[in-house]
Amino acid sequence: MLREDATIDANELYDVAGALGMSDQQVRLCVKRLTSEGKFTQEGRGRKAVLRATARMHSAIEPDVEFLRYMYAQDRGQASWDGVWHLAAFGVPESARQARDAMREAIVRLGGAPIQGGLYVSANPWEDRIRTAATELGVANHITTMTTTDLSVADITAPRALARHLWPLERIAAGHRRLLAAAERHLPALRTGSRTEHLSIAISLAAEFTRANEPDPLLPPQLLPQPWIGAAARAAVASCWAELRRVEPDQSNRLFRWYSDAGELTQV
Repeated sequence: MLREDATIDANELYDVAGALGMSDQQVRLCVKRLTSEGKFTQEGRGRKAVLRATARMHSAIEPDVEFLRYMYAQDRGQASWDGVWHLAAFGVPESARQARDAMREAIVRLGGAPIQGGLYVSANPWEDRIRTAATELGVANHITTMTTTDLSVADITAPRALARHLWPLERIAAGHRRLLAAAERHLPALRTGSRTEHLSIAISLAAEFTRANEPDPLLPPQLLPQPWIGAAARAAVASCWAELRRVEPDQSNRLFRWYSDAGELTQV
């Protein structure tokens, strides 16, 4: 709901929230919590209010555009795998358990699959992001990164077999099937309806897109079953964003801008 000037119109917020099944009381409580946590300021009251995102919120809510671009580049076959596996290992002491757990979560979020005892692997270059996360958590001295073209886990050496063994591809595919179904369901509705309905669909699609793609390690096509359902799902979502841009050409919401760039990539 955030517009380019970092504000949210409360009247539009209540309308869209209602279309998504929320009551006015739920919205009021959410707004109260967001303002008390210092994430937004509020000017005015009720539906006449304007919410303004604080500086603290800006970096927290923007998606990783580079990640989105890479995702669609892979789908178009423009980011071929070079056969190199990227590994990261860490041995953070028990005295820094919180940082150790956070580092593990960061590695998994970056698409890493556990091999054994603090050793993780990715098919994509991730060294800079690993180092950035480790530095932010104060554990950079406990991180080791390396690459290899000769990876063996137990007796598995074939790249596609390794991918099937290391990552839960069926569960990831199930998320993309849900995303594809949502996109196909919403696309006809985008050709009609009001701005409130369009915004409601946009938010629903963005949420489903996040649920499907956050656990996706973005393996290169050479390691995935073909055709890969993730590519089909993301292409369907891109069609939805293209339709949203057509029916809302004067929109000023950041959500549209953030995703439209990635969506255009697959429309070319």
